[in-house]
Formats: sequence, C-alpha cells, structure tokens
Amino acid sequence: MVELVVKRPMRKKKRTGRKVFLRHKVCRFCADKDMPIDYKDPRTLRIFVTERHKIIPRRISGNCARHQRSLTLAIKRARQIALMPFTSQHG
Repeated sequence: MVELVVKRPMRKKKRTGRKVFLRHKVCRFCADKDMPIDYKDPRTLRIFVTERHKIIPRRISGNCARHQRSLTLAIKRARQIALMPFTSQHG
C-alpha cells in the first residue's frame, strides 16, 4: 500500500510594517505619593474617565490594582453627589 503525501504551500506571514513598543506603564499614584485620590476633586478624576464618562480600565490607565479600586470608588462617590456626570448626556 502506497501513501500519498500532499505538500501544502507555505503561507507567508503578513508584515504590517508597524513596530509595537511595549512599555511598562507606571501607576501615577505610586510614583507621586503626594497625589491623593479624593472624590471631592473631580479635576483629577476626569483624567481617568473617557469622553463618554466611562471609567478607564487598569490596563489602559496603567494604575496598580490597589489604586484602581480606590479610584473607581472615588469616581462612583463623585457621581453620587453630582460632582461628575454618569453619562455624556447628563454633563
């Protein structure tokens, strides 16, 4: 019995031409110990919110888990006492 071996042509990998630079993001609050996370300061909290007023995730903002949790809590508290809007239509 004879086995037939079928060779498939090698596919070339596409190169996009873009180089990906992976840089470790540093938590702003760990780097600057004097920068507090306070719900009464919406100007600082606005950095971590999109234009549609969604909270920016940790992988994008670069915060550590501890500071991201306290930042999320501060944003939610600021929303409750109307210092920050819930959505872009309310602002």
